[in-house]
Amino acid sequence: MNKIKYLFIGFAALMFAGCKDFFEPESPSSIAGELIYTSPDKIENAIHGVYHIFNENNSYRNRLMCGYQGLNTDIEFNNKTGDDELAICAYNMNLTNARVGQNNGGIWSYLNIGIERCTNIIEGIQEYGDLNNAKTSYYLGEALTMRAFLYNEMVKLWGDVPARFESVTKNPDVLNTVKTDRNVIYEQLRKDLKRAAELMPWAAECPAGVNNTTQRPSKAFALALLARIDLSYAGYALRPDFIQVGGGAPYSVQLNTKDANLRRQLYAEAMDACGQIIAQEDFKFKSDFEDIFRTICQDVSIYTNTEVIFAIPCPDNRGQFMNYNCINVKDVSKGVRNYAGGSTNACQRVMPTLYYDYDKADKRRDITIAQWLWSTATPDGWSDDRMQNTFPGYTKKPLYQDLKDLHNMSLGKFRVEWMSKEFNSTGDDGVDFPIVRYTDVMLMYCEASLGGITGEAPAAGTIDAQQLFDRVRQRAGLESKTLNMENLMEERKFELCGEYVRKYDLQRWGKLKEKLVETQGRINNLIAHAGEFAQVSDTVWFKYKKVDPAIAAEQYLYQGDGATADAAFLLDSVYGRNLGENTRPEKFKSSNGWRSKSVLDAYTLAPEDKEGKTNFLLYKDADLIDKRQLWPIFASDVAVSNGTLWNDYDY
Repeated sequence: MNKIKYLFIGFAALMFAGCKDFFEPESPSSIAGELIYTSPDKIENAIHGVYHIFNENNSYRNRLMCGYQGLNTDIEFNNKTGDDELAICAYNMNLTNARVGQNNGGIWSYLNIGIERCTNIIEGIQEYGDLNNAKTSYYLGEALTMRAFLYNEMVKLWGDVPARFESVTKNPDVLNTVKTDRNVIYEQLRKDLKRAAELMPWAAECPAGVNNTTQRPSKAFALALLARIDLSYAGYALRPDFIQVGGGAPYSVQLNTKDANLRRQLYAEAMDACGQIIAQEDFKFKSDFEDIFRTICQDVSIYTNTEVIFAIPCPDNRGQFMNYNCINVKDVSKGVRNYAGGSTNACQRVMPTLYYDYDKADKRRDITIAQWLWSTATPDGWSDDRMQNTFPGYTKKPLYQDLKDLHNMSLGKFRVEWMSKEFNSTGDDGVDFPIVRYTDVMLMYCEASLGGITGEAPAAGTIDAQQLFDRVRQRAGLESKTLNMENLMEERKFELCGEYVRKYDLQRWGKLKEKLVETQGRINNLIAHAGEFAQVSDTVWFKYKKVDPAIAAEQYLYQGDGATADAAFLLDSVYGRNLGENTRPEKFKSSNGWRSKSVLDAYTLAPEDKEGKTNFLLYKDADLIDKRQLWPIFASDVAVSNGTLWNDYDY
């Protein structure tokens, strides 16, 4: 028996384990399946084993929730410059990537383990469970939903993968299943999610222990995931022309299904799924855009108190979502609230061109894009007098927002100082990883109502899509705009930046390469002050204001032992970022506390750096984008697959 079979059977055995707590399964037990699946409490223990994989090392904990999927796009990029990180995010993947392709311990293995555990639960409940019991019924819906989620993750990363919808325990021959056309998988996931939506109630009505929480799925997540899958199925993807054992088939970016009637059905189904959520859970739409992300950072999991519909739960001592996605904290040991370390691992950066795409009146811009990072360091060459003039009234080091150049615009939605927890010594923050939120559902409804990128619009629904679209814009402080696909694609960009959905949006619209190449050209124009950026300024002028000491102590400053900052200073005025602001006004004098800084780092933004990493912000080579949209199945996994796995796309 090969290694992959041992891997599956070994983890299948863990299905029959008890559980010390949600994330710590005990050793395998000999309890028979019929005893487990006639007991809701024992089914719950089996469910815990599914969630356990998310917080394993090299799984979601420090990989899939940390910038190793979903980047790079036309609006976001991973700023890590190590060879493995560049290969993953810059469309230059290889068969032996050390960050995500570890032998029998990487992403491929963990996702398959989770799927196998879900399948065991599904089969056990269907054979032995009492579906008249509310908890048992819910658990079946949960297992179907989580299997669909994990399978969709595999399709997003690898495209065609084996369709194994029987457990190894029930049918060992399932391990001989070869790579399968992803449409077969999509069809099964649609069936499963519709069944799950029947089995699971809305969050407030879920059984005790799983009700009113974002950490476990409800009817809403099953429907939202169904809509996501429908939109992907109806759209474009990188695909081989046909499944050929051993690979080598021609491939291209093409529609997943050429059946226009099926696409119309998919859009109608997505519209109906989103419509059910909107009709039932409109309370999820929050009036304050910033508050959406404050509640995420504060790890609010009470369903009625957050816009998040489902988030992968992380215990306090596991999960590095904030560490990798927050505004960068650099050399601020025990300076900023909730962070006692030296710097975060923050790797999400926002493309500087996005800043100019936002309407200046859009309230989302300055929440989504942070022009600064926290610092306590004295800037190079600054004298004590200059520090005192800039930050009046400090006695130690000031904690201040250090204005950064264009390539260091951070994702601002996730901020250390907004957290209610603290980072621990390993860099884990324990903040749940948000998967889908309510506004995404609203915009998916709008997209489905248009018939998506191919335009097979279904019959009109009972909810007015234009009104939904306008409602999203009104929260941002913007006027109505006609709902069409061009405007919808832009609105999703402004609303969902940094939430790991843009890459998959661009893929299903067939626009990933187009938008990446277009954005690289815009960056070049930004550097050259050409075209639309002819009036951009090299210099930004700025001034600080001191935060009230009581507010600073409560909201910004580290309060543990050895705190290094006693005052906080925020950027009060910034001039020079917007087009046309390229001349210093007379009133901006250094004697009044104004400072200036060059913000255009041509070396970092240039198409090539000294190490020859071409276009490393976005892609290695434009010609590779439509070959490397998907990851390869890693060499170690192919080697032990007994011929069931292979790579396409010239890997």
